[in-house]
Amino acid sequence: MEIERSKTTVGVDDGDDDLDDDLSPIEEVRLTVTNTDDPTLPVWTFRMWSLGLISCALLSFLNQFFAYRTEPLVITQITVQVATLPIGHFMARVLPTTKFTLPGLDPRRHQFSLNPGPFNMKEHVLISIFANAGSAFGSGSAYAVGIVTIIKAFYHRSISFLAGWVLIVTTQVLGYGWAGLFRRYVVEPAHMWWPGTLVQVSLFRALHEKEDKRMSRAKFFLIAMICSFCWNLIPGYLFNTLSSISWVCWAFSKSVTAQQLGSGMRGLGLGAFSLDWTTIASFLFSPLICPFFAIVNVFIGYAMIIYIVMPIAYWGFDLYNAKTFPIFSSHLFTGQGQPYNISAIVNEKFEIDMLKYESQGKISLSMFFALTYGFGFATIAATLTHVAFFYGREIYDRFRESYKGKMDIHTKLMRKYKDIPDWWFIVLLAVTVVISLLLCTVLKKEVQMPWWGLLFACGIAFIFTLPISIITATTNQTPGLNIITEYVMGIIYPGKPIANVCFKTYGYISMAQAVSFLSDFKLGHYMKIPPRSMFLVQFIGTIVAGTINIGVAWWLLNTVENICQDDLLPPNSPWTCPGDRVFFDASVIWGLVGPKRIFGSLGNYPALNWFFVGGALGPILVWILHKLFPKQSWIPLINLPVLLGATASMPPATTVNYNSWVLVGTIFNFFVFRYYKRWWQRYNYVLSAALDAGVAFMAVLLYFSLTMEDRTITWWGTNGEHCELATCPTAKGIQVDGCPAY
Repeated sequence: MEIERSKTTVGVDDGDDDLDDDLSPIEEVRLTVTNTDDPTLPVWTFRMWSLGLISCALLSFLNQFFAYRTEPLVITQITVQVATLPIGHFMARVLPTTKFTLPGLDPRRHQFSLNPGPFNMKEHVLISIFANAGSAFGSGSAYAVGIVTIIKAFYHRSISFLAGWVLIVTTQVLGYGWAGLFRRYVVEPAHMWWPGTLVQVSLFRALHEKEDKRMSRAKFFLIAMICSFCWNLIPGYLFNTLSSISWVCWAFSKSVTAQQLGSGMRGLGLGAFSLDWTTIASFLFSPLICPFFAIVNVFIGYAMIIYIVMPIAYWGFDLYNAKTFPIFSSHLFTGQGQPYNISAIVNEKFEIDMLKYESQGKISLSMFFALTYGFGFATIAATLTHVAFFYGREIYDRFRESYKGKMDIHTKLMRKYKDIPDWWFIVLLAVTVVISLLLCTVLKKEVQMPWWGLLFACGIAFIFTLPISIITATTNQTPGLNIITEYVMGIIYPGKPIANVCFKTYGYISMAQAVSFLSDFKLGHYMKIPPRSMFLVQFIGTIVAGTINIGVAWWLLNTVENICQDDLLPPNSPWTCPGDRVFFDASVIWGLVGPKRIFGSLGNYPALNWFFVGGALGPILVWILHKLFPKQSWIPLINLPVLLGATASMPPATTVNYNSWVLVGTIFNFFVFRYYKRWWQRYNYVLSAALDAGVAFMAVLLYFSLTMEDRTITWWGTNGEHCELATCPTAKGIQVDGCPAY
C-alpha cells in the first residue's frame, strides 16, 4: 500500500542526455519496452499482496501435486498473468477507497487505502513474480523435493520433515544470494538484454492495453477455461485412452515390433497422438507459447534421434545388446534383461554393498536410456563450443560495453528508486550457507553430504553463475551443467546416492535458480519495479513456495499407497512419478554405483564418453563451414545444441508428448499465426493459460471427489493405450513375464 499517487510521468527526455543516447542499444528492446515510467504508481497494495500470496500458494500446491502424476502439468507464470488480470480489475472496482493510518505513523505522510486506484501494470508484474518465485528453473516446484521423494518412495528410508524443509529452502535461497551478488553485472547494463524477458514484457503490455469492441480477453479466458475444465473429465477419468491414442497397437495387438514402433508411452510413438492437454503440455510446457522456429528445431532433432538413430542402433546393430531390454525405458536392468534390484545393493549405512552388487552384476540400460545420456554428453559439450564460436565475440563485446558505465534510459529511470544494498544479499547468502553447513553436520546422516562437499558446490555455483548468466542474457541459451556436477561428485565421492543429488542441487541447481532470479530482476528493470519491492516479493515467495512444496509432497508420500512404485500401483494409476523415477535412476548411476562402474572401464558404456568429443567438435565444424561459405545463409542456422538436446526432456517425457506438442504448436504458431494473426495476437496466450487452469482445477476436483474415495470405472477406454507388448525384449533366450519367447 502506498501514498496516494500523482499523475507525474517520467519519460525519455528528462534532460540527462540526447534522445539517441538514451535509447537502448538493442533493437529488440527498443521495439518492445516503453521508455516512460510513473514512479508514483502504487505497488505495495493490498491487491498485490493478497493476489500474490494466493497465486504463489496455489501454483506451489498445484505444481507439486501434479509433479507426481504420469503426465505432470506445470502451471506457468503466464497462467497467473492472465488469470489475475480480471480479478485485479474487479478488486479495484469493489474494494473501499477509505484512507487510514496505522497507529504510530504520521497521518500526513503515511495514509493507506485498500483501493489506491486502478489496478496497474506494476502490481500485475509483482503478482506474477511473486507466484513464480518458487519455480525451480521452469519445473514449477522446488528441485530439492525430488531428494525427499527418492529417499522415502524409492529407497524406502526415512528423512525428517525438518531436514527436508531446510534442504528445500536453503537450496532455493542460495540461488537468490548468487543472483544478488551478480545483478549489477548482468541486469543494469543495457547490453545484458535477456531476450526471454521481452516475451513477458510484450504480454503485460498486451493485457493492459485498452479493450475494443471484440470479446474481451477476460471473457475469452473464462469461456475457454470452462470448456477445458469440462473436457478434462473425459481423458482424466472417463476415457483415459484418449491421453495416448496409439492406433498402431490396436491394429497389431499381437506384434511386439509393431507395438514398439507405435506405442506413445513405451515405444517410438509412430502415429501416436493425444487429446489430453495434460499430455500435450506436461513436459515441454505449452506449445502455444513456443515460437515456431524453436518447434521446428526440436522436431528435427527429435525425429533424427527417435526415428533414425534409435532404429539403427536397436534393430540394425543390436548395440549394447539392445534387444535384451525394452526399446524405450528409463528403468535399470541386469544383463539378463530383468529389473535391477536396487534395494538389494544398498546396505544399512545407505551406501553400496559391493558383494551384492557384484553378485547381481553390472547395471544395464535400455537403448533409449543409454542414447539419452550419450546425447546429453554431446549437448553439454556442443553448447559450450557453439556459444564460444558463434556468440563469443558478441558476449565479449557486450560485456566490455557494460563496463563503460554508460546507462540507457531504463537504467536511468531505475535510478529514481532506492536500490537494494549489497549487504542484504551478503547477509542472506552467509546465513543460508551457515544453515546449510548445519544441515550437513548435525543432520549429515539424512543428507550424506560432507561439509566440504557443500563448500565445493558453492564454489561451482559462484564460479559459473556469472558466465552462464552472461550467456543467457545475450543469447537466450542456458548451458546445462547438471550432468557435469553429477559426474564430478560421482568420481570423487562414489557410493553415496543422496550426497550426489544434494551436491548437484546445491551446485548446479542453485546456479540455475540464480539465472532465473536474475531474469526476474531484468523483467522488473524493464517494467520499472522498485528494486526493494522485487527483493521482498522474491524472497517471501521463495519461502512460501518451498514450504508448500514440501508440505504437499509430505502429504502425498504418506497418504498415497505405493506412490511411485509402478509394479505395486493399481493399473493405470496416475501416481507413477516419472520425473522422480529418472531422478532416482540418476542417483543410482552417478551416486550409488558411480560413473566409473557404468561409464568408466568397469562399466558397460565407456564408449559413450566419446559423445563429449563429438559434441564439442560438431559446432566447430559448422562454424568452419560458415566461414568457408559465408554466402550460404542456411549454415549458421544449424544449431547443434538444439538438435542434439531436442530430446533432453526424455525421459520422463515420451514420444506421445513430443508428437502432440509439435502438432499443436505447428497449428497455432504457424497456421493460426500466419493466417489469423490478429486472433493469435489477442487470444493465443490467453487460450494457453485457460487450458492450463481448466485442466488443473478438474484434476484436483477428481482427486478429492473420486480418487481419494477409490471410486473408479473399468472398461476398454480406461485400460491405458493398449500397448502392453511394447516393453518386451526381442533377444533370443530372454524371457519376461507377459512377453512371448524368442
